[in-house]
Amino acid sequence: MILVTGGAGFIGANFVLDWLAKHDEPVVNLDKLTYAGNMETLASLQDDPRHIFVKGDIGDSALVAGLLTRHQPRAIINFAAESHVDRSISSPEDFIQTNIVGTFRLLEAGRQFWAGLPAEAKAGFRFVQVSTDEVYGSLQPSDPAFSETNRYEPNSPYSASKASSDHLVRAYHHTYGLPVLTTNCANNYGPYHFPEKLIPLMIVNALAGKQLPVYGDGQQVRDWLYVKDHCSAIRRVLEAGKPGETYNIGGGNEKPNIDIVHAVCALLDELRPRGSGSYREQVSFIKDRPGHDRRYAIDARKIARELGWKPAETFETGIRKTVQWYLDNPDWVLRVQSGAYRDWVKAQYVTVAA
Repeated sequence: MILVTGGAGFIGANFVLDWLAKHDEPVVNLDKLTYAGNMETLASLQDDPRHIFVKGDIGDSALVAGLLTRHQPRAIINFAAESHVDRSISSPEDFIQTNIVGTFRLLEAGRQFWAGLPAEAKAGFRFVQVSTDEVYGSLQPSDPAFSETNRYEPNSPYSASKASSDHLVRAYHHTYGLPVLTTNCANNYGPYHFPEKLIPLMIVNALAGKQLPVYGDGQQVRDWLYVKDHCSAIRRVLEAGKPGETYNIGGGNEKPNIDIVHAVCALLDELRPRGSGSYREQVSFIKDRPGHDRRYAIDARKIARELGWKPAETFETGIRKTVQWYLDNPDWVLRVQSGAYRDWVKAQYVTVAA
């Protein structure tokens, strides 16, 4: 049995689906079901006895302790987080509560549970913290990619809250001996991605005939990682990672945001053509967000060298699968777009840059 937190969100749900497609080991899935949590993503598991869903908060110490006692998991994999930079700028307190306070309470419950285990189970227990490359700050164009030894220099309330939670995870290993593993991933994309993030927003807006809002000059560079590759990396870290270590997970696909938008447009032009012209005609450059990091890049040589992991998808294969998934699943997209989501997008993307 493993306990997955945040398992109804984008990455967590993909992990749960992939895990149960490849393992018979059951999953207890704890998710608060905020705006980004979507049970429809897990609909295929509705009658699967290997999937035990619990609606709840990682900050609820009594709930978490009860789940650990009842189910006796061999691992906790913590995906639960507020994760959107724009939302962290407008509502930072939510990020402090979930990402810092929530992670602390999860760690504390996990530590107490682990401390009471028999010797063999105690030795095999793992706490996996799923984090982000954004904790490292921003790179200049000529800087080497982020390695696991880079100093933390977070620049947004989101990345600062994730950095804080990573420091707590590290402290629980060094102070209490809790066998933790931390992963720092590149930008994920793929199926079931909530359409406020760049790639799904471009797909959804393009098909709806709306503007494709691009911050600033669109030259912000990110490394792009197909979500199922991320899931396979986490499985490998859980299987063979050394407690106390950090592993960077990247796709090896550094690209400016505007190139990503153009790639999406090109695929839509091919797979779902407009009546006339290209979807690129809908691109609109808007005012940049405050403190927008210019470049992220992941050096994933450590996980390749020590654990033998590498991504299966290129950006070209991954983005084609992603666009095709959104074209094939319009009902999922429609239902996930609640009134609150539409209000959020409208508030964020109304100012067109001069």
